[in-house]
Amino acid sequence: MGIPREPLKLRGLRRDYTRAFQISKQYLLGLLHDATERKTTYRIATQSKEFSKFLVSEIKNLGMSAWNYKEGKNRDLWITEFSKSLLKDTKISSIQDKIDYVRGYFDAEGGISRSPKVRFYIYFCQKDKEDLLKVKTYLEKIGISCGKLHNPSYKVDPNYWRFFVRAKSYLKFAKIISSSHPEKVAFLRMKI
Repeated sequence: MGIPREPLKLRGLRRDYTRAFQISKQYLLGLLHDATERKTTYRIATQSKEFSKFLVSEIKNLGMSAWNYKEGKNRDLWITEFSKSLLKDTKISSIQDKIDYVRGYFDAEGGISRSPKVRFYIYFCQKDKEDLLKVKTYLEKIGISCGKLHNPSYKVDPNYWRFFVRAKSYLKFAKIISSSHPEKVAFLRMKI
């Protein structure tokens, strides 16, 4: 018999139960930092077919049509496309909105160490310094400690910015922000 993953109604959640995040419009706003824009649609590219299918399903749950397709015969790239009207007039105001936005931003522009040979780290990177500063501010308002926003190599790219989540906040980041991307969430769970 397998381990049931559903919550028990009378006694609360099982110890091994992990809730799956549902995406919101604010999550999609964060995710758009790695998307392309067409006249009437947004296109999100990913190498994960599973993540692309997840996005289509969740966008449909928000009441909008979405579709995905593989781009090119020999490329391992999946495109999720949906109408721009879904995010029209979407605002980020509540704490939950900020959490969802940062989760989407992390799934698009965030990074996590994958090699067991290097020290574990969580970081965000972006060419838009002001945009990245906004994400850092949201994290700090939630109580997640971050390092200094900096340019790692001015000579290589003077417009490339990044910051790290401090080690003392890894667990808090994993619990509050986490990830909806199957690979990133697996590394977060493994390392923390």
